[in-house]
Amino acid sequence: MRLHLLAPTAADTRAIGEALGPMLSSGDALALTGELGAGKTTFVQGLARGLGFSGPVVSPTFTLVREYRGGRLPLVHADVYRLDRVQEVLDLALEEEVEDGVLAVEWGDVVEALLPAGHLVVELTVPGDGEERAVSLDADGEPWAMRWERLERALERWSAAGARP
Repeated sequence: MRLHLLAPTAADTRAIGEALGPMLSSGDALALTGELGAGKTTFVQGLARGLGFSGPVVSPTFTLVREYRGGRLPLVHADVYRLDRVQEVLDLALEEEVEDGVLAVEWGDVVEALLPAGHLVVELTVPGDGEERAVSLDADGEPWAMRWERLERALERWSAAGARP
């Protein structure tokens, strides 16, 4: 299952994350991919808002993991960009973090094999010189199959049907 979306502005990137938030369940994990500056943290800001968290959300680049509580589900936001070894990732115990909430991992393609089966891959790319972002959502497995149609409807506004980021 794959969705291709276009986010003309940073506000749209946040809004896509926010629209996804209500669809998430305890135990869900997201692998966020894309080059530096593609909008991964911006997306997570919207995701946190969609989960009901109203405070500031900042990049966990230097702290590695930030946790946001106060919403419908806790959100654990990790960034594995600076980690050099698999053992460093394992030491973060991300699999335990996701048990009672939602896990969003920036540079998640690096650790995708360590994420729960049925996780969502969110790829953000910069198709041009402007603010526009292409956002692709990929999922396999039963957890998303049951929610996919509802997700498509929620994100229809940004649909880039047939577009390839």
